[in-house]
Amino acid sequence: MTAATRGPVERGTQRLRADSMQAAEVATLLATDSVRGLSAREAALRSARDGPNALRSAPRTPAWRRMVSQFQDPLTGLLLVAIGIACAAWTLDGADGWPIDAVVIAVVVTLNAVLGFVQEAKAQTAVDALGRMTAVLSSIVRDGIVLRVPSIEIVSGDLLLLGEGDAVGADARLVDAASLRIVEASLTGESLPVLKDCAPLSGKTPLADRRGMVFKGTAVTQGTGRALVTAIGMNTEIGSIATLLAATADAPTPLQKEIAHVGRVLGAAVIVIAIVVVATIVVLAQIRTANAFVEVLLLGVSLAVAAVPEGLSAIMSLVLALGVQRMARHHAIVKKLSSVETLGSASVICTDKTGTLTRSEMTIERVATASGASEVTGVGYAPDGAVRPAGTAVADSSVDFENLLVLGGGSLAGNAALRQAANGDWTIQGDPTEAAFLVAESKLGSTATRTARYERVRELPFTSLRKMMSVIERDHDRNDAPVLFSKGAPDVLLRHCTQVQVGTAVVPLDAVNRARILSEVDTMSDAALRTLGVAYRALDAIEADHGDQSLESGLVYAGTVGMIDPPRAEAGAAIRRARRAGIRVVMITGDHPRTAARIAADLEIVEPGTPALTGTDLDALSDAGFAAAVRCNAVFARVAPSHKLRIVRALQADGSVVAMTGDGVNDAPALKAADIGVAMGMTGTEVTREAAKMILADDNFATIVEAVREGRGILDNIRKFLRYLLASNMGEVLTVFLGVVASGLLGLHRSDGLPALPLLATQLLWINLITDSAPALAMGIDPPAGDLMTRRPRGIDDRLIDRRMWAYVFQIGFVTAFVTLLTMDYYLPGGLIEGTSDLTTARTAGFTVLVLASLFTCFGARSDVTSAFANLLVNKWLWGAVVASAAMQVAVVHVGFLNVAFGTAPLAWEQWVMCCGMASLVLWYSEAVKLLVRFRRGMAAAAEHLSGVRVA
Repeated sequence: MTAATRGPVERGTQRLRADSMQAAEVATLLATDSVRGLSAREAALRSARDGPNALRSAPRTPAWRRMVSQFQDPLTGLLLVAIGIACAAWTLDGADGWPIDAVVIAVVVTLNAVLGFVQEAKAQTAVDALGRMTAVLSSIVRDGIVLRVPSIEIVSGDLLLLGEGDAVGADARLVDAASLRIVEASLTGESLPVLKDCAPLSGKTPLADRRGMVFKGTAVTQGTGRALVTAIGMNTEIGSIATLLAATADAPTPLQKEIAHVGRVLGAAVIVIAIVVVATIVVLAQIRTANAFVEVLLLGVSLAVAAVPEGLSAIMSLVLALGVQRMARHHAIVKKLSSVETLGSASVICTDKTGTLTRSEMTIERVATASGASEVTGVGYAPDGAVRPAGTAVADSSVDFENLLVLGGGSLAGNAALRQAANGDWTIQGDPTEAAFLVAESKLGSTATRTARYERVRELPFTSLRKMMSVIERDHDRNDAPVLFSKGAPDVLLRHCTQVQVGTAVVPLDAVNRARILSEVDTMSDAALRTLGVAYRALDAIEADHGDQSLESGLVYAGTVGMIDPPRAEAGAAIRRARRAGIRVVMITGDHPRTAARIAADLEIVEPGTPALTGTDLDALSDAGFAAAVRCNAVFARVAPSHKLRIVRALQADGSVVAMTGDGVNDAPALKAADIGVAMGMTGTEVTREAAKMILADDNFATIVEAVREGRGILDNIRKFLRYLLASNMGEVLTVFLGVVASGLLGLHRSDGLPALPLLATQLLWINLITDSAPALAMGIDPPAGDLMTRRPRGIDDRLIDRRMWAYVFQIGFVTAFVTLLTMDYYLPGGLIEGTSDLTTARTAGFTVLVLASLFTCFGARSDVTSAFANLLVNKWLWGAVVASAAMQVAVVHVGFLNVAFGTAPLAWEQWVMCCGMASLVLWYSEAVKLLVRFRRGMAAAAEHLSGVRVA
């Protein structure tokens, strides 16, 4: 088999070894030319054989399947069963008229499905728009001609041309490189640009250290180079991560799990209650005819309708959709509605460092010269800030002169450009390190003067061998006298220096000065600052015109700078806010351990001096040791994608609900495995955005914490309307159930011996329509509680509907049923209380009490502790819903054709007073229970305080 006809697996094997091979050997194996590239014909053949240079993505789910998936919710399934039962009963009853029960439930289910479908489609549209922003073009050579083609058309063996600002379109082995620096943060997590060279490596080398290779998805910041494409598409390093991503399954969200549990509980309850009631009536009433059995079956359907809150799924979707819209206004795109609530349950946020917690903008923080150290204020590329003496030092003209020489010289010895966009934002072109000198120099206010004063003659470029670069400039203020400026690693630069700048004077570089400079470098390195030195010397005209690297000797050392990719200003406040909310923040990065530890300490993720745990450290641990390390450490550095994924899974196994943020391809598998994956929309890769459940359009870490607050508020409101809906529907169920069982005591019977239903099926549907919809939805947009971000996160085993809520639901249900049946008994003849009204009037009164009791429950269900009268008027939508529902009930009672449709009769004003008074007992009972809870909590807190005082 020739190299030209090898398949993807064989070429993939070569790709893994390409960094240890000479470029000429790679060209031979790939059957290509390192000067002229492939021929157009050969490129077409390889493209047909290997396919496009693209990552495989999961096929887009058809619209019809996405619509069908909206009906797979357990509660929706329960309602579909109820529709089937209602239709069957309607058919057995002669199919007369319309099956009202089935039609109403079907309309609610359909509207809910359409809402969820539309919202998810909107999110996908936003994701697609972000994806279109990432299309990449590449320069290649074919038949000796330079072409600019979409990266998707690159084939194995192509000769790739790399220049400043280019995106790397495929994995490739370098043929030659000149000062080539590439940002690989999206792949390795390394925040600084990586200097590339063509020398082969020996042995197994980590991805971040493969200097002779360039990788798909990275970007060139400086220099030029040529490289032979060794891998495309899924065979690239990004492709291997995408493969790992495909093997990671999506897990259901906590909300989905809880709703499934609620559906199972309600389903079981409906079946049990319906069977018990139907069996009881069949036995007690001695049912013998088919018509009588149909009526009993209709009673079972009525109980099913009463037990299932038809509007629950729709209200859940509406509340989540409203939350999604609020989050979109804060630059967060949620791809799936249920993911909003997951953020509210998050107990751990795992975050990348570069670009997420930091600005991805190298900034000089410190300048050290012979006369003292200076601090550079301000962060990022905006030239806002100042250069001032560090610590207690005072301003000195010598220091000012030295700082100007260091920062001006560093700016001259570079090729970056600093520009201000039309919107006021500052951007750079070129290497971020070189741009940092420009920004710091601007803070001295000397950039314009330096630009006018100096004119470049030539450049001695940076190489990995020399580890420094120099430029020769003509000084127009000194009769065009040539000057050489150099910058590089301080220890390397010092070997070329014989003198040092002290104020405006130049003195010999003796042992004392050398030791001082190295001590300053160590101090900066200990603070996780990247150090660079600046030096210069005057040249004569002959040296300037014909000089080479031999000129880099006898230099004057000007000073040292320390720089770092600074943390985002808002990130620290967001992390403190997360900590107050009981959320642990864990940094996981591919960057240097010392840099990671410094940023983590600056952002108060860990205490200063706390070391970062590296991927090598993690590999040396057993499974138990790994779990313990993840439990106890908050900073992980130099980690691979597999480490990130393993950390997320270890946290989940420890009972945490994990939110994982990131922007690089190396973050994608962990994002998909996390309970809620959060991708960066601006700097994030297409793979990352595909894996995530939520995308931050502004790449702002603080938005994550805001999303957590939104999620907690939604979760809180979901609990409110669940408490209300279940209590209200429990009141309906118990009213029908107890009314049938105790029909003899209450006088609820008919002339044929069958028990009279306390409520008709249409009345139950009406109650669900006016009490389960607007009031519940209004509760879903209740303003967030003031203590929302001081509560602990919801535990993974905490039920959304816990034992305490079930107790509330049953208590309020019993009280509601009691006051409803007591009202009916008050009006019916022959019961415990002798009444004088007919069944229709008594049923209308009970029907009205049940509706009004549900409306009173709205206010009591907003909290299981706080009084309903606290913040009573803050939710105007709730008051509007309650008033509208009450008005609709008045219409059902007093409008003629509605009397016929719903089997009601008009009530006198004194009967309305009676109904309102009886219904209000539900609220007064709820207030009494809450008062008792608050009293007990107060007593417990007082006892705890007294105990602490005694111990003290």
